[in-house]
Amino acid sequence: MPHIKNALIRFRIIDRMLRNKYKPFPSKQDLRAACEESLYGSDDGNNICDSTIEKDMFNMKMEHDAPIKYSKLHKGYFYEDPNFSINDIPLSEDELSSIKFAVKTLQQFKEVPFFQQFGNAIDKIVDRVSIGGNPEDEDIQKFVQFESVVSSGGNEYLPMILEAIRGKKMLWFIYASFVKGVEKPRKVSPLFLKEYRNRWYLICFDKLKNDIITYALDRMQEPRILEDESSLPVDFQPELYFQDTIGITSYKGKAERIVIKANQVAAKYIASQPFHQSQKLTSESADFSVFELSVLVSEEFIRNLLGYAGELEILEPKSLRNSMAERAKQLNNVYKKK
Repeated sequence: MPHIKNALIRFRIIDRMLRNKYKPFPSKQDLRAACEESLYGSDDGNNICDSTIEKDMFNMKMEHDAPIKYSKLHKGYFYEDPNFSINDIPLSEDELSSIKFAVKTLQQFKEVPFFQQFGNAIDKIVDRVSIGGNPEDEDIQKFVQFESVVSSGGNEYLPMILEAIRGKKMLWFIYASFVKGVEKPRKVSPLFLKEYRNRWYLICFDKLKNDIITYALDRMQEPRILEDESSLPVDFQPELYFQDTIGITSYKGKAERIVIKANQVAAKYIASQPFHQSQKLTSESADFSVFELSVLVSEEFIRNLLGYAGELEILEPKSLRNSMAERAKQLNNVYKKK
């Protein structure tokens, strides 16, 4: 069974590499190295040989009708149908068994510090597998609806950008902002990646602007790694950059003391899903509760507050209270229109 499970994993790895439009036409050696790195943590050839990859591709053709072809011109493999993916094929019993085994393993390590930040994700996988392992089971779909996440795109750039960060190489890409909508080439020194609300962002240093800039991966085009060495700020500490921030926006400045008064219902939600790790309950009564936290006031934070509408009130600072009042005025103007 372990050999079968490893073969199924290799199928997925080979499929992913054949669909990677940024590194097209992988050779047999490229496929072997990727599979060995993923399964064994090294690519020295001691665990997987080229003939194994040949057999895998043959079995993918026979069992899954994978349209794998070899290009003599590019000396590598590709899918004749660019829209094909083995991921579109329903999971087999062996694959479901592999997933259940992996889930049980993850559960045992969920409380280990390394995995704690992924606790919710592991719980979701456990729930899905425990309720029913077959995603095609229509009976389950009648009674249970799982939260689905629509990908915003750009996730395919993650391996490339991570490679640039680790190799301390500069990154080039074309970018269009939401505000201006004009596409411009960018050349930056990548620092680290951050996920926020199912969207990935690159935090990087722009030498020309002499500042740290954030770019959304879903608005990038044609990224590529340059040979130029990264130019990194000496005093930059990635683990501290977002510690006082809610969301993806961060800037130079001091965190402010925020005091929030919430009614009885809103207080329960705020207590169970804190805005920030610094949040604490300072007082409560039958009608309302008061919370304090220390954060940089960002657009993301204000939008989170607006989600509670008239159920909470900002007591301090005055600047944030005024901002909320201005947003409320704008909202009132919108709904006064006939």
